[in-house]
Amino acid sequence: MPFEKKIYLSSPTMHGEELKYVTEAYETNWMSTIGANINSVESEISKYVGCRSAVALSCGTSALHMAIKYAGEKAYGSTIPGKGALRGHHVFCSDMTFDASVNPVVYECGTPVFIDTEPDTWNMSPEALEKAFEQFPEVKIIVFAHLYGTPSRIDELMKIAREHGAIVIEDAAESLGATYHGRQTGTFGDYNAISFNGNKIITGSSGGMMLTDDEDAAAKVRKWSTQSRDNAPWYQHSELGYNYRMSNVIAGVIRGQLPHLEEHIARKKAVYERYREGLKDLPVTMNPTGDEETTPNYWLSCLLIDPDAMCKWNRTYSTYSYESSPGHSCPDEILDAIAALNAEGRPIWKPMHMQPIFKDNPFIKVTEESVGEDIFARGLCLPSDNKMLPEEQDVIMDAIRRCFR
Repeated sequence: MPFEKKIYLSSPTMHGEELKYVTEAYETNWMSTIGANINSVESEISKYVGCRSAVALSCGTSALHMAIKYAGEKAYGSTIPGKGALRGHHVFCSDMTFDASVNPVVYECGTPVFIDTEPDTWNMSPEALEKAFEQFPEVKIIVFAHLYGTPSRIDELMKIAREHGAIVIEDAAESLGATYHGRQTGTFGDYNAISFNGNKIITGSSGGMMLTDDEDAAAKVRKWSTQSRDNAPWYQHSELGYNYRMSNVIAGVIRGQLPHLEEHIARKKAVYERYREGLKDLPVTMNPTGDEETTPNYWLSCLLIDPDAMCKWNRTYSTYSYESSPGHSCPDEILDAIAALNAEGRPIWKPMHMQPIFKDNPFIKVTEESVGEDIFARGLCLPSDNKMLPEEQDVIMDAIRRCFR
């Protein structure tokens, strides 16, 4: 029987304090992009993650855009307005990620070079990054993501970046609260981004932040994000600007969510562990959580089917098919079974080099076969809502088991 109330992949979990700060914004009439909530969340987030500056912006993508624009101007100098800071330059990017990680590179007229994934974290492969520098030694910017809340092999990636004099941008949109060797993600790169989208570990319904220890960069991004208005008595603009500043109302929601971050992480971990234990008799593994000194935020729980347990399947540009067989299944069959319960799962991020828009971009891999392509073929994201009850999760796991019978 389908669930009466839909089980979502990852929906907002609200607590009540959010209303206090939203109401405060309303009653004081600070409804735009200035106010106590914005000041507070910038201060609280920078203190929580351990960086000097946090700039509150309209979404995680705008935070990435500002980070990439600043990095481009830092690496290659100022540009003609509207021509893009990266025109004519390559940028190394994670391959298996959401395209918001990559689009800002194109906004700035750069060319993404996609770096294959590695199996230990499902993030950018340090070995492939080394190989990429052999082919593109002139590259000065690297953008890497922490997929599904699990930190990358950061020490290795940062060592390679520093050896080549490259600026690093962390896409920590999915990993707020995750730590690598005792340090929060979003603090390793030069300019970094987090997201408060509705499905993230805490939410403002939207919103994002650029994080950095470079206070000059933070000041510049604040200016850019408010239409680059000059310090003059009238509306005067000397460079291109953007309407990217976070609303004081959105900041109020985030301000009320922030005290519950650790609680949300604990709930997400419990969901992950129930899946891991409940499905251990099947030919599947859960998404990796990093080494012993890494603590993910468990944003999404994902499943990877063993190669020899895959049934016959096929995917085209926008359709799929499969043939059920005993002891075998595939992501699309399991996703169909989950959907039939009125629950929401998702395919793994389709690698960027497989996307129609980026099919002609350079792609660097270590072996003959792409690790990211293999994970996309065999993996799926399970319902990971932290309000899902254990008995509801049991029903979902029973449906998964039936796919292998």
